[in-house]
Amino acid sequence: MAHQQSPEPRPNRLPSFIEVLDRKTKPPVDLFSFYIYMRDQQRSVDYLDFWLDVSQHTHLCRHFVSELRRSILVETPDLEKTASKRSSYILDHMGDGNDPSGPSNDPYNEEKIKDQNVSAYLRQDNNGSNHSPQSSLGSRRSASAMRYGERPPRPSFISRNSPTGSDSSSPAGRVVARADIRASAEKILYTYILPGAEREVTLPHGILQDITVAIEEEGRDDPEVFDMAKDYTFQAMERDAFPGFLRAKVFGNIVPPSRFLRLVLGLIAFFAGMWAAFILIFLDKPKRIRCWLILPFTIGVYSLASHQYHMDPLLALAGLSEYTFCNFSRIEEPYVRKMMMRRASMVLFITVSIGVALICLFIFVPGHRL
Repeated sequence: MAHQQSPEPRPNRLPSFIEVLDRKTKPPVDLFSFYIYMRDQQRSVDYLDFWLDVSQHTHLCRHFVSELRRSILVETPDLEKTASKRSSYILDHMGDGNDPSGPSNDPYNEEKIKDQNVSAYLRQDNNGSNHSPQSSLGSRRSASAMRYGERPPRPSFISRNSPTGSDSSSPAGRVVARADIRASAEKILYTYILPGAEREVTLPHGILQDITVAIEEEGRDDPEVFDMAKDYTFQAMERDAFPGFLRAKVFGNIVPPSRFLRLVLGLIAFFAGMWAAFILIFLDKPKRIRCWLILPFTIGVYSLASHQYHMDPLLALAGLSEYTFCNFSRIEEPYVRKMMMRRASMVLFITVSIGVALICLFIFVPGHRL
Protein backbone atom coordinates (compact mmCIF):
# COMPACT_ATOMS: atom_id res chain seq x y z
CA MET A 1 0.00 0.00 0.00
CA ALA A 2 1.11 3.54 -0.61
CA HIS A 3 2.77 5.24 2.35
CA GLN A 4 2.62 8.91 3.17
CA GLN A 5 4.71 11.05 5.47
CA SER A 6 1.79 11.89 7.77
CA PRO A 7 -1.69 10.44 8.23
CA GLU A 8 -4.52 12.12 6.41
CA PRO A 9 -6.90 13.89 8.78
CA ARG A 10 -10.08 11.99 9.60
CA PRO A 11 -12.14 14.48 11.60
CA ASN A 12 -15.49 12.71 11.30
CA ARG A 13 -14.86 9.00 10.83
CA LEU A 14 -13.01 6.01 12.20
CA PRO A 15 -9.98 4.69 10.32
CA SER A 16 -10.34 1.85 7.85
CA PHE A 17 -8.47 -1.42 8.17
CA ILE A 18 -6.14 -0.65 5.29
CA GLU A 19 -5.23 2.66 6.91
CA VAL A 20 -4.26 0.85 10.10
CA LEU A 21 -2.12 -1.67 8.21
CA ASP A 22 -0.61 1.15 6.18
CA ARG A 23 0.40 2.96 9.40
CA LYS A 24 -1.62 6.06 8.61
CA THR A 25 -3.30 6.08 12.01
CA LYS A 26 -2.30 7.12 15.51
CA PRO A 27 -2.73 5.45 18.91
CA PRO A 28 -4.84 3.79 20.13
CA VAL A 29 -5.90 2.56 16.66
CA ASP A 30 -2.42 2.23 15.16
CA LEU A 31 -0.71 -0.90 13.84
CA PHE A 32 1.18 -1.42 17.10
CA SER A 33 -2.08 -1.54 19.08
CA PHE A 34 -3.68 -3.86 16.52
CA TYR A 35 -0.70 -6.20 16.73
CA ILE A 36 -1.01 -6.32 20.53
CA TYR A 37 -4.75 -6.90 20.21
CA MET A 38 -4.24 -9.78 17.77
CA ARG A 39 -1.57 -11.29 20.02
CA ASP A 40 -3.22 -10.95 23.43
CA GLN A 41 -6.96 -11.04 22.73
CA GLN A 42 -7.58 -12.71 19.38
CA ARG A 43 -4.68 -15.18 19.78
CA SER A 44 -4.22 -15.12 16.01
CA VAL A 45 -1.22 -12.88 15.49
CA ASP A 46 0.22 -15.41 12.99
CA TYR A 47 -2.22 -14.10 10.38
CA LEU A 48 -1.02 -10.55 10.86
CA ASP A 49 2.62 -11.64 10.83
CA PHE A 50 1.97 -13.54 7.60
CA TRP A 51 0.42 -10.47 6.00
CA LEU A 52 3.32 -8.29 7.15
CA ASP A 53 5.94 -10.76 5.96
CA VAL A 54 4.31 -10.95 2.54
CA SER A 55 4.24 -7.15 2.43
CA GLN A 56 7.92 -7.10 3.30
CA HIS A 57 8.61 -9.62 0.56
CA THR A 58 6.79 -7.35 -1.89
CA HIS A 59 8.86 -4.34 -0.82
CA LEU A 60 12.01 -6.44 -1.14
CA CYS A 61 11.07 -7.32 -4.71
CA ARG A 62 10.34 -3.68 -5.51
CA HIS A 63 13.69 -2.64 -4.08
CA PHE A 64 15.49 -5.30 -6.13
CA VAL A 65 13.80 -4.24 -9.36
CA SER A 66 14.35 -0.55 -8.60
CA GLU A 67 18.06 -1.18 -8.00
CA LEU A 68 18.24 -3.21 -11.20
CA ARG A 69 16.64 -0.39 -13.16
CA ARG A 70 19.09 2.09 -11.68
CA SER A 71 22.08 -0.15 -12.43
CA ILE A 72 20.97 -0.55 -16.05
CA LEU A 73 20.74 3.21 -16.46
CA VAL A 74 24.17 3.69 -14.82
CA GLU A 75 25.91 1.09 -16.97
CA THR A 76 24.15 1.97 -20.26
CA PRO A 77 23.22 5.66 -20.22
CA ASP A 78 22.39 5.52 -23.94
CA LEU A 79 19.91 2.69 -23.48
CA GLU A 80 16.92 4.96 -23.83
CA LYS A 81 18.23 6.12 -27.21
CA THR A 82 18.22 2.63 -28.71
CA ALA A 83 15.32 1.14 -30.61
CA SER A 84 15.18 -2.03 -28.51
CA LYS A 85 11.60 -2.73 -27.46
CA ARG A 86 12.81 -4.95 -24.63
CA SER A 87 15.00 -2.18 -23.26
CA SER A 88 12.19 0.31 -23.51
CA TYR A 89 9.85 -2.03 -21.70
CA ILE A 90 12.32 -2.58 -18.88
CA LEU A 91 12.94 1.11 -18.41
CA ASP A 92 9.26 2.02 -18.57
CA HIS A 93 7.83 -0.75 -16.43
CA MET A 94 10.61 -1.91 -14.11
CA GLY A 95 9.77 -0.80 -10.60
CA ASP A 96 7.97 2.46 -11.31
CA GLY A 97 4.43 1.10 -11.50
CA ASN A 98 3.42 2.92 -14.70
CA ASP A 99 0.03 1.93 -15.96
CA PRO A 100 -0.35 1.94 -19.74
CA SER A 101 -4.04 2.71 -19.36
CA GLY A 102 -3.30 6.01 -17.65
CA PRO A 103 -3.03 7.35 -14.12
CA SER A 104 -5.35 6.14 -11.39
CA ASN A 105 -6.78 8.02 -8.46
CA ASP A 106 -6.96 4.87 -6.36
CA PRO A 107 -3.70 4.26 -4.45
CA TYR A 108 -4.62 0.61 -3.91
CA ASN A 109 -5.02 0.02 -7.66
CA GLU A 110 -1.77 1.83 -8.33
CA GLU A 111 0.02 -0.43 -5.87
CA LYS A 112 -1.54 -3.52 -7.46
CA ILE A 113 -0.37 -2.37 -10.88
CA LYS A 114 3.11 -1.76 -9.52
CA ASP A 115 3.20 -5.23 -7.95
CA GLN A 116 2.02 -6.80 -11.20
CA ASN A 117 4.82 -5.07 -13.11
CA VAL A 118 7.38 -6.20 -10.54
CA SER A 119 6.05 -9.77 -10.62
CA ALA A 120 6.05 -9.84 -14.41
CA TYR A 121 9.66 -8.76 -14.54
CA LEU A 122 10.78 -11.19 -11.82
CA ARG A 123 9.14 -14.08 -13.66
CA GLN A 124 10.88 -13.00 -16.85
CA ASP A 125 14.16 -12.55 -14.99
CA ASN A 126 13.79 -15.98 -13.40
CA ASN A 127 13.35 -17.61 -16.79
CA GLY A 128 16.42 -16.26 -18.51
CA SER A 129 17.87 -12.97 -17.40
CA ASN A 130 21.02 -13.09 -15.30
CA HIS A 131 21.35 -9.37 -14.72
CA SER A 132 21.18 -8.36 -11.10
CA PRO A 133 22.08 -5.29 -9.08
CA GLN A 134 25.07 -6.96 -7.40
CA SER A 135 26.71 -7.49 -10.81
CA SER A 136 26.29 -3.87 -11.86
CA LEU A 137 28.89 -1.12 -11.79
CA GLY A 138 27.09 0.93 -9.16
CA SER A 139 26.66 -1.99 -6.74
CA ARG A 140 30.05 -3.72 -6.67
CA ARG A 141 31.12 -1.73 -3.62
CA SER A 142 28.64 -3.71 -1.51
CA ALA A 143 29.45 -7.13 -2.92
CA SER A 144 31.79 -8.05 -0.10
CA ALA A 145 29.01 -7.69 2.45
CA MET A 146 26.78 -10.05 0.50
CA ARG A 147 29.48 -12.78 0.45
CA TYR A 148 28.91 -13.32 4.14
CA GLY A 149 25.19 -13.90 3.69
CA GLU A 150 24.02 -10.58 5.09
CA ARG A 151 20.39 -9.84 4.36
CA PRO A 152 18.36 -6.71 4.76
CA PRO A 153 16.91 -6.72 8.27
CA ARG A 154 13.18 -7.24 8.65
CA PRO A 155 11.57 -3.85 9.38
CA SER A 156 9.71 -3.38 12.63
CA PHE A 157 6.12 -3.00 11.47
CA ILE A 158 4.92 -2.58 15.05
CA SER A 159 7.42 -0.09 16.38
CA ARG A 160 6.15 3.35 17.32
CA ASN A 161 9.66 4.82 17.05
CA SER A 162 9.78 4.59 13.29
CA PRO A 163 8.25 7.39 11.20
CA THR A 164 4.66 6.76 10.25
CA GLY A 165 4.26 5.75 6.66
CA SER A 166 7.95 5.29 5.97
CA ASP A 167 9.01 2.41 3.81
CA SER A 168 11.42 0.82 6.20
CA SER A 169 11.78 -2.31 4.12
CA SER A 170 14.05 -0.64 1.59
CA PRO A 171 17.49 -1.10 3.17
CA ALA A 172 19.52 2.01 2.47
CA GLY A 173 23.12 1.29 1.57
CA ARG A 174 22.51 -2.44 1.00
CA VAL A 175 22.18 -4.50 -2.13
CA VAL A 176 19.26 -6.89 -2.47
CA ALA A 177 20.44 -10.04 -4.24
CA ARG A 178 18.19 -12.29 -6.30
CA ALA A 179 18.90 -15.02 -3.78
CA ASP A 180 17.46 -12.85 -1.02
CA ILE A 181 14.10 -12.73 -2.78
CA ARG A 182 14.15 -16.50 -3.18
CA ALA A 183 15.09 -16.95 0.47
CA SER A 184 12.29 -14.59 1.54
CA ALA A 185 9.68 -16.54 -0.44
CA GLU A 186 10.91 -19.86 0.93
CA LYS A 187 10.90 -18.51 4.47
CA ILE A 188 7.22 -17.56 4.12
CA LEU A 189 6.47 -20.98 2.64
CA TYR A 190 8.21 -22.94 5.39
CA THR A 191 7.00 -20.70 8.23
CA TYR A 192 3.32 -20.27 7.38
CA ILE A 193 2.19 -22.40 4.43
CA LEU A 194 3.42 -25.98 4.57
CA PRO A 195 1.47 -28.45 6.75
CA GLY A 196 2.97 -28.61 10.22
CA ALA A 197 4.85 -25.34 9.75
CA GLU A 198 6.06 -23.47 12.82
CA ARG A 199 3.32 -20.84 12.54
CA GLU A 200 0.92 -22.47 10.10
CA VAL A 201 -2.02 -20.32 9.08
CA THR A 202 -5.36 -21.75 8.02
CA LEU A 203 -5.94 -21.09 4.32
CA PRO A 204 -8.10 -22.79 1.66
CA HIS A 205 -6.45 -25.93 0.29
CA GLY A 206 -6.42 -24.57 -3.25
CA ILE A 207 -4.45 -21.47 -2.21
CA LEU A 208 -1.95 -23.57 -0.23
CA GLN A 209 -1.47 -25.91 -3.16
CA ASP A 210 -0.98 -23.08 -5.65
CA ILE A 211 1.68 -21.41 -3.49
CA THR A 212 3.55 -24.67 -2.87
CA VAL A 213 3.59 -25.60 -6.55
CA ALA A 214 4.60 -22.09 -7.64
CA ILE A 215 7.59 -21.92 -5.29
CA GLU A 216 8.82 -25.52 -5.14
CA GLU A 217 8.03 -26.76 -8.66
CA GLU A 218 7.88 -23.66 -10.86
CA GLY A 219 10.65 -21.82 -9.01
CA ARG A 220 8.66 -18.60 -8.68
CA ASP A 221 9.26 -16.05 -5.95
CA ASP A 222 7.46 -12.96 -7.28
CA PRO A 223 4.85 -11.15 -5.13
CA GLU A 224 1.91 -12.49 -7.12
CA VAL A 225 2.58 -15.95 -5.72
CA PHE A 226 1.11 -14.82 -2.40
CA ASP A 227 -1.62 -12.51 -3.71
CA MET A 228 -4.54 -14.85 -3.05
CA ALA A 229 -3.31 -15.77 0.42
CA LYS A 230 -2.63 -12.15 1.28
CA ASP A 231 -6.09 -11.07 0.17
CA TYR A 232 -7.68 -13.97 2.07
CA THR A 233 -5.93 -13.11 5.35
CA PHE A 234 -6.70 -9.43 4.84
CA GLN A 235 -10.41 -10.12 4.43
CA ALA A 236 -10.41 -12.55 7.37
CA MET A 237 -8.79 -10.01 9.71
CA GLU A 238 -11.00 -7.21 8.43
CA ARG A 239 -14.13 -9.27 8.98
CA ASP A 240 -13.33 -11.15 12.20
CA ALA A 241 -10.78 -9.09 14.14
CA PHE A 242 -10.94 -5.45 13.10
CA PRO A 243 -14.51 -4.67 14.30
CA GLY A 244 -13.65 -6.02 17.75
CA PHE A 245 -10.44 -4.02 17.75
CA LEU A 246 -12.33 -0.80 17.03
CA ARG A 247 -14.87 -1.56 19.74
CA ALA A 248 -12.09 -2.26 22.23
CA LYS A 249 -10.11 0.88 21.42
CA VAL A 250 -12.83 3.40 20.58
CA PHE A 251 -15.44 2.48 23.21
CA GLY A 252 -13.01 1.31 25.86
CA ASN A 253 -9.53 2.02 27.15
CA ILE A 254 -8.66 -0.92 29.40
CA VAL A 255 -7.57 -4.47 28.58
CA PRO A 256 -9.28 -7.68 29.86
CA PRO A 257 -6.87 -8.26 32.80
CA SER A 258 -7.57 -4.73 34.02
CA ARG A 259 -11.31 -5.28 33.62
CA PHE A 260 -11.12 -8.45 35.70
CA LEU A 261 -9.10 -6.69 38.38
CA ARG A 262 -11.68 -3.89 38.53
CA LEU A 263 -14.48 -6.46 38.76
CA VAL A 264 -12.86 -8.17 41.76
CA LEU A 265 -12.00 -4.87 43.43
CA GLY A 266 -15.46 -3.47 42.75
CA LEU A 267 -17.30 -6.48 44.18
CA ILE A 268 -15.13 -6.53 47.29
CA ALA A 269 -15.52 -2.79 47.89
CA PHE A 270 -19.26 -2.80 47.14
CA PHE A 271 -20.09 -5.69 49.46
CA ALA A 272 -17.78 -4.26 52.13
CA GLY A 273 -19.70 -0.98 51.84
CA MET A 274 -23.06 -2.76 52.10
CA TRP A 275 -21.90 -4.78 55.11
CA ALA A 276 -20.57 -1.67 56.87
CA ALA A 277 -23.69 0.33 56.00
CA PHE A 278 -26.11 -2.17 57.56
CA ILE A 279 -23.93 -2.50 60.64
CA LEU A 280 -23.85 1.27 61.14
CA ILE A 281 -27.61 1.51 60.59
CA PHE A 282 -28.52 -1.27 63.01
CA LEU A 283 -26.06 0.05 65.58
CA ASP A 284 -27.68 3.49 65.18
CA LYS A 285 -24.35 5.22 64.55
CA PRO A 286 -24.40 8.99 63.90
CA LYS A 287 -24.27 10.35 60.37
CA ARG A 288 -20.71 11.70 60.75
CA ILE A 289 -19.49 8.14 61.18
CA ARG A 290 -21.63 6.87 58.30
CA CYS A 291 -19.86 9.34 56.01
CA TRP A 292 -17.00 6.82 55.87
CA LEU A 293 -19.27 4.80 53.60
CA ILE A 294 -18.34 7.22 50.82
CA LEU A 295 -14.99 5.46 50.40
CA PRO A 296 -16.08 1.82 49.76
CA PHE A 297 -19.16 2.79 47.73
CA THR A 298 -17.15 5.16 45.51
CA ILE A 299 -14.45 2.56 44.85
CA GLY A 300 -17.02 -0.20 44.31
CA VAL A 301 -19.33 1.68 41.95
CA TYR A 302 -16.42 3.21 39.98
CA SER A 303 -14.67 -0.15 39.55
CA LEU A 304 -17.86 -1.99 38.56
CA ALA A 305 -18.80 0.75 36.08
CA SER A 306 -15.30 0.58 34.56
CA HIS A 307 -15.68 -3.16 34.14
CA GLN A 308 -19.17 -2.89 32.69
CA TYR A 309 -18.32 -0.18 30.14
CA HIS A 310 -14.77 -1.41 29.38
CA MET A 311 -13.53 2.07 30.27
CA ASP A 312 -11.79 3.90 33.06
CA PRO A 313 -13.37 7.35 32.67
CA LEU A 314 -10.67 9.25 34.57
CA LEU A 315 -7.93 7.70 32.42
CA ALA A 316 -9.96 8.49 29.31
CA LEU A 317 -10.43 12.11 30.33
CA ALA A 318 -6.67 12.25 30.92
CA GLY A 319 -6.17 11.06 27.33
CA LEU A 320 -4.75 7.62 28.17
CA SER A 321 -5.51 4.18 26.76
CA GLU A 322 -4.15 0.87 28.01
CA TYR A 323 -2.58 -1.43 25.42
CA THR A 324 -1.12 -4.03 27.83
CA PHE A 325 -1.68 -4.45 31.55
CA CYS A 326 -0.60 -1.24 33.32
CA ASN A 327 1.03 0.13 30.13
CA PHE A 328 -0.61 3.20 28.63
CA SER A 329 -0.37 5.29 25.49
CA ARG A 330 -1.73 8.71 24.66
CA ILE A 331 -4.98 8.92 22.66
CA GLU A 332 -3.73 10.80 19.59
CA GLU A 333 -6.30 9.92 16.92
CA PRO A 334 -8.58 13.01 16.86
CA TYR A 335 -11.94 11.35 16.17
CA VAL A 336 -11.26 8.53 18.63
CA ARG A 337 -10.30 11.07 21.29
CA LYS A 338 -13.53 12.98 20.73
CA MET A 339 -15.66 9.84 21.01
CA MET A 340 -13.70 8.69 24.05
CA MET A 341 -14.29 11.98 25.85
CA ARG A 342 -18.04 11.76 25.25
CA ARG A 343 -18.26 8.19 26.45
CA ALA A 344 -16.03 8.88 29.47
CA SER A 345 -18.27 11.78 30.48
CA MET A 346 -21.33 9.56 30.22
CA VAL A 347 -19.74 6.76 32.28
CA LEU A 348 -18.54 9.23 34.89
CA PHE A 349 -22.01 10.79 35.15
CA ILE A 350 -23.62 7.36 35.63
CA THR A 351 -21.00 6.40 38.21
CA VAL A 352 -21.42 9.59 40.21
CA SER A 353 -25.24 9.33 40.09
CA ILE A 354 -25.30 5.76 41.38
CA GLY A 355 -22.64 6.46 43.97
CA VAL A 356 -24.40 9.56 45.32
CA ALA A 357 -27.72 7.72 45.48
CA LEU A 358 -26.25 4.84 47.50
CA ILE A 359 -24.32 7.13 49.82
CA CYS A 360 -27.32 9.34 50.53
CA LEU A 361 -29.51 6.30 51.10
CA PHE A 362 -27.28 4.70 53.71
CA ILE A 363 -26.15 7.93 55.38
CA PHE A 364 -29.53 9.59 55.83
CA VAL A 365 -31.72 6.55 56.46
CA PRO A 366 -32.84 6.53 60.16
CA GLY A 367 -30.88 4.15 62.34
CA HIS A 368 -32.44 1.46 64.52
CA ARG A 369 -30.43 -0.34 67.15
CA LEU A 370 -31.26 -4.00 67.38
